[in-house]
Amino acid sequence: MTPTSSFCRAQEAAQLARAANEPLENVRKIALSAAKAWNIEAVWTESRESGHVGIPRLRLSPQESGRRQTVSGFFQRKP
Repeated sequence: MTPTSSFCRAQEAAQLARAANEPLENVRKIALSAAKAWNIEAVWTESRESGHVGIPRLRLSPQESGRRQTVSGFFQRKP
């Protein structure tokens, strides 16, 4: 069973809230990493739900949009 996009977005929001309210730096990093993973899963789920087969583009959070991160290698298969 695959999660719905709304479930993925809710998990992403929960992890971002956890990161925003956490005093420990290492826990913040883990929560931000989890939020990023839920964002990627949500993008794939939204693509599946809409019937698209191609590689979807990532929706960056406001914090990430200023940093211009590249994740193109993430979706490529290794030979």
